[in-house]
Amino acid sequence: MGIRQKLLTVLAFSSLSLAAVAVHAQTAQEIMAGSDKVRNPGRPFRVTNTLTEYVSGTARNQSVLTIFAKEDKESGQFRDLIRYVDPPRDLGKLVLMDGRLMWFFDPSSKASIRISPQQRLLGQASINDVLTVNLAADYSGTIVATEKIQDANRQEHLCWHLDVKASNDRATYNRIEYWVEQGTYYPIKAKFYGDTGRLMKILYYRQFEERLGGVRPSEAIIIDAVDSSLVTTINFGDYRFQEIPEAWFQREFLPRLKAD
Repeated sequence: MGIRQKLLTVLAFSSLSLAAVAVHAQTAQEIMAGSDKVRNPGRPFRVTNTLTEYVSGTARNQSVLTIFAKEDKESGQFRDLIRYVDPPRDLGKLVLMDGRLMWFFDPSSKASIRISPQQRLLGQASINDVLTVNLAADYSGTIVATEKIQDANRQEHLCWHLDVKASNDRATYNRIEYWVEQGTYYPIKAKFYGDTGRLMKILYYRQFEERLGGVRPSEAIIIDAVDSSLVTTINFGDYRFQEIPEAWFQREFLPRLKAD
């Protein structure tokens, strides 16, 4: 091997080593923040979520929700307004999430009541699963390992494996295991644990597409941790940037809200 070839080889190995150091130098919080930017645009937006519940591969129920999301610059977390679109019996129902408080409004009774983010929406999906959430704002994590894992389509990804724990009382889950693809920060897989340490459900993100100035997942698959025949999918569609009035995040305004 000539001197020039040896020099090129050394430079190539040096570049690879520097790249590896750059990847491994990331902290868990930086990785979560990078993944948050993949899942969530930085400007106020709306998205329509279609939830479908499957039992042993057969669709059983479906629900459609429109989510209006706006980031609170002080907390770094999103405020969300959820509007029920379908089925017709639920049309016009609303869920408001602002800080630590969550309210459900039913237009038939004109009443709003406090609810929990873990309250079920459909199948394995809870209200928290459709909320716009910045994990880095409410969780602290550590890097467990670098692993190759398969996604929902059985394609392999080199990921950071994070162990993530609630850092304040806004967090819905006590603990999350989270796999984020190196280089892209794409969220690939998550496992959610309850306060007792029991594994509750497993989530996969897939179908990454260009949406609102970034590549974002367009589908989530939620699998029951006890019975894997119980699966709920969430399809994220009709993304749009939209200015959202501050009044929409006030509980007292819910009876007068006309969210189109």
